[in-house]
Parts: sequence; structure tokens; C-alpha cells
Amino acid sequence: MPVRPAPRRTPLLLTAAAVLAAAGWTGVGAVGQPAGAALRYRAPEPSPVSIGAPAPTPSTVCAPAGTLKGPGGQRASVGLCASGGGAGTSLSAPATCRRTGTSVRYACLTSGTWTLRRKGRTVATGPLPGGRETPGPGTYDVSGTVHVRSSPTGVDLRGTVRATLTLTDPKPVPTHRIEVARRTLRPHSSAKLTYTVSRVSEAGDGSARFGLIGEAASGVELTTSDSRCVNPLTGRHPSTARTMYALDCALTDLQPGHPSTVVVHARVGDACTSVVSKLGYWMPRGQSLYTGGMLAGPTVTCHSPDSRDSHGHGR
Repeated sequence: MPVRPAPRRTPLLLTAAAVLAAAGWTGVGAVGQPAGAALRYRAPEPSPVSIGAPAPTPSTVCAPAGTLKGPGGQRASVGLCASGGGAGTSLSAPATCRRTGTSVRYACLTSGTWTLRRKGRTVATGPLPGGRETPGPGTYDVSGTVHVRSSPTGVDLRGTVRATLTLTDPKPVPTHRIEVARRTLRPHSSAKLTYTVSRVSEAGDGSARFGLIGEAASGVELTTSDSRCVNPLTGRHPSTARTMYALDCALTDLQPGHPSTVVVHARVGDACTSVVSKLGYWMPRGQSLYTGGMLAGPTVTCHSPDSRDSHGHGR
């Protein structure tokens, strides 16, 4: 349904659940960590969680974000909306379309990207519609680069819209943690990457899917002798080709106080590549679906010995 804009400067209040199941948000490493130390994504000590607790009530709140105008009387009034509850929070940009001189009732189709900033610093980005894990309580500036089209055709506009977003719910305590004991790779070399996956909450169960992936065009090969891990199959049956730049590990015995270690060998060729990691985990709630979550793990970067920074210094 079209969004009826509220007064322009009304803040967007988000009171729904504040965690997002999203593959793609990458956390920020610890500041001031000593060279050579493990790259850690450490959760605070978990508080008791009731596994059978009811899910938060989903809600959607909207704020006016701007009006796009075009030739021939094209207009699109765009709002930015946050939908919460359940597994997470997402952003969308519903719009009302019209065109001067016509009585056609248009439906609006919106797409694009959003950016969340706090005190001028970008803290999150994502597609419209879509979302990421909340960065925590605070007031944020949210902007959307949108493409608005109408059905039937008649309005086709692009532009940037903005609103104020105030998050009020605390960021939930993480249930899992991923650590890796090495930060960097180099071309023409092999390296051992030791990942430790921990469950740090009584909530959930011991099942999780741990994934690693390098850049496809780099030629990197990720291998392991761990029987819980495989390089994913590609192509149609009976193809036996596998994606060597990715690993998929099925972990089934994660318990608080009993982490799981996965040792991976990365062989890098001519091209540098980063290796990103993520964890998908179950949070059973009876027979309800969509009660899991995703956690972005550390990124292992790659540096060439002769690479130089903007001042001409080698890294």
C-alpha cells in the first residue's frame, strides 16, 4: 500500500527486534590488536536466554524521505520504512507515483540501495528492499539511492532520498563466535588458516553450517582433511566438478565450553584474494520456520610483498 508521509523531520523509531540474519554484513575487528594475534570476534558474556520465549511482534514504521520529479509531470513521493520482529530488521522504500494530466492509478515499484550513517561514518549498507544486522541503539542518517518505476508505465525516476532513523532496542548478545589465528595471505604461497567456532549461549543447539569463500577469479584453492567439510559441487548431475575457492562445513557438536576447530589450507596463485567466512546456525523454536541466524566471521586479507600504500610505502 502507498505510504502516507508524516511530517518531514519526524524521526523513524524502531522498536522491533534488533538482529538480522544476513549473509554479507562484515564485522569490524578489534582496535589495537597486537600484530600476529588471533583476529577475534568476541561476544560479551551471555545472559540466560529462554529458548522457548515468544518471538517479538513484527512491526513496520515509516518516515517521509523525499519527492522525486521528472519530465512530463512525473512525481514519486518516497518513504523509508523499517520492518522488524522475528529474525531481524530490513529497510524498504515504498512510494506513491503520479503524473500530471492523467487519472491513471499507478502502482510503484522501487529498488536500489540504502546506507546507514552515524556522525558522518558509514556503519551499514544493503539492497532495497533488504537489511543487515543492526549496529545498536542510536540516531542514524539513512539514505536511499532509489529507482522508482510505475505499473502501468508512465513514471520512471531515479534519485536519492533521506530520513532520520533512531534505533532504540539494544543489540542482542551474540550466540556464536568465530576466530581465526592468521590475518593475511600472500601470492605464490600456501598458508594454514585455523578457525575456531564457539557457541557462547545456552540458546539454540549444536548444529551450524560454517562457510569460507575466496574470490572466484583468483584461482585460490581452499582444502582441508576435516571430514565435516567439502568443496561444493557445481554443474548438473552427473558432474563431479567442485568449487575449489569455497568450503562448506557441517558442524553438529557446538556446545558452550566445547568449541570446534577447522584447519584450512589456502593455496594462493598469482592473484591476491581475501577469504571471507560466515556461520549459519539454528535457533529452534518448536516447529516454526525461519528461526536461525547468520554471523559474519573474520576476513583474511591478501597483500603482495611489493604492494604500496598511497604514500609509496610498502606494506
